[in-house]
Amino acid sequence: MDILYLLIPIALGMMLIAAVIFLWTVKSGQYDDLEGPAHRILMDDDDPMIPRKKNLEDIEDGDDPKDQRTQ
Repeated sequence: MDILYLLIPIALGMMLIAAVIFLWTVKSGQYDDLEGPAHRILMDDDDPMIPRKKNLEDIEDGDDPKDQRTQ
């Protein structure tokens, strides 16, 4: 029974610390946009790795844009 006099204040202190940390993260904007970074990965602006049909026709004709280097 005497251990409860020690454990209850420790538990309340830990709960208070957790609440303060949670409120700090809310005020700093950690939870504002949870889905934005996940959608940003899907909407990548890099060039496609698979060449398009138009690019294949250019390569077959010998008009590869990679061959036109400035000298």
